[in-house]
Amino acid sequence: MAAKPRKPWRVILTQRGVQLVEIEHTSEKKAFEHVRTALGSGADTAKVMQWADGRWWHFETVHASDIP
Repeated sequence: MAAKPRKPWRVILTQRGVQLVEIEHTSEKKAFEHVRTALGSGADTAKVMQWADGRWWHFETVHASDIP
């Protein structure tokens, strides 16, 4: 099993189907703060990943239309 990364949350941002950036975070709270900011600034989709059981798991996908 691979060692747990220092930043076990990852946000992958896309715009019109093109991946813009992949950023790692230390907490779920920080990851979702980034999601809200990025989706309000032009990205249209954020895929949130979490490290668990020795690999990255898809946690949630958030679309800009989901943010009030």
